[in-house]
Amino acid sequence: MGLEIVVLLVDVPSLRQLMATSWGDVYAGLEKRSMRSDRPVQDSRLKVHFDIDAEAELLDWMDTQNRELSDVATFWSCLQDSTDGEKGLLLAMKWASPGAWEAWEGRAYMYLDVALTKTIEGEEELYGGETWDAVCQTLWNIPEQEYAERVCLDWMERRKELGETMDEKEDPRIVPTFEAHDRAAKALVHTMKRWMNEENLVAIIGRDHLEARKWGTSSWNLSTILANELPDETTASG
Repeated sequence: MGLEIVVLLVDVPSLRQLMATSWGDVYAGLEKRSMRSDRPVQDSRLKVHFDIDAEAELLDWMDTQNRELSDVATFWSCLQDSTDGEKGLLLAMKWASPGAWEAWEGRAYMYLDVALTKTIEGEEELYGGETWDAVCQTLWNIPEQEYAERVCLDWMERRKELGETMDEKEDPRIVPTFEAHDRAAKALVHTMKRWMNEENLVAIIGRDHLEARKWGTSSWNLSTILANELPDETTASG
């Protein structure tokens, strides 16, 4: 059905703790599964990265770096020295994430159109930090059910304009699609409220198969981070 947009929530204290740990201790902790208690609690309403997957993906990346497993340099300094440090940082963020909101890109345009009562014009706007700051501010004051109803009504109106049936007997996909929009809309409000309400969380915006260096915007763009330092949670734009 196409690419997915991802709003990855990142627990900054967990990420900072990982970055301050030595390369060798990170590798050993991931391999022995002794670092699982350092991860944030996983959010059952979002797409989560299970412990074993987060550990395996980060370990696989570390294996490509040709470093001694006893290396005492911090994980952060090793990322900055790496030729593909952004990929390692993104995997570290997924390890330090309580979950992510994901949606097919085509559907995400509709969700944001409804949230902002305007038309999102193109990928640059869809993935822009200012767009998501506005979505966060708008959905903060809207109950999940109300927003989901707006989204589903908009979807039905779009179908009617295209001359497509709303009779589930004629199209058996109508009910599951309606339910998928309802779940995704409610989960988006949940994600935005967590981002707004929890000072330890930031949101990193990306998409399937996008180069790691292009994830995030402004001070939380991955390449920008590696060229400087980890920003404070207060500079929370994705």
